[in-house]
Amino acid sequence: MTQLARLPFSGNGAWSELRRLKLSIPFLAWVVVVPMSFLPPVLLYYAGTQYGDSFIQGFGGKEWRFITTILFLAELLTFFVMGWLIHAVLESHKLEVSYQDAYLLAAIAPLPLWLSSLALLVPALAVSVVAVFAGLFLSCALVYQGLRSICDRKDNDVEMMSATYTIMAASLLAWGVLMAMVWAF
Repeated sequence: MTQLARLPFSGNGAWSELRRLKLSIPFLAWVVVVPMSFLPPVLLYYAGTQYGDSFIQGFGGKEWRFITTILFLAELLTFFVMGWLIHAVLESHKLEVSYQDAYLLAAIAPLPLWLSSLALLVPALAVSVVAVFAGLFLSCALVYQGLRSICDRKDNDVEMMSATYTIMAASLLAWGVLMAMVWAF
């Protein structure tokens, strides 16, 4: 746990140790992604059915079973797409990376966003908004530090920063689509 807490703030130390474990893609999917992907839908269902319109106007009248099921499936799909995208972006920038490392980053980077859903246990919109912004910040830090470590690059490497911005933009777009999907239904 202490290693995971250091990941957004350390370059090679904690990431190198995590990479040395050589976690397979199926292991990451079943042990990290699937359990953590349950958090937002379950907590969103709880908030939607327990707090209803007192949380946000119009929040209580939604079809939460349908919405949360689709959200869970979309989160799983996003993991596989983001792993592929990370690999493709790094390869296009001529930065060598294995699929295993790309999917490691795709599994670790959304952890703060998944954990930010715990704020839904508090029936206050402001708490959830602060938690989401903190999760976004930490998730972006994980992408930056993870890419630096995976690609064995130093600070201020222009190619690595360009790849990082592309991946962060795609990640934020994917997160925005997931949130828009929740509000649309």
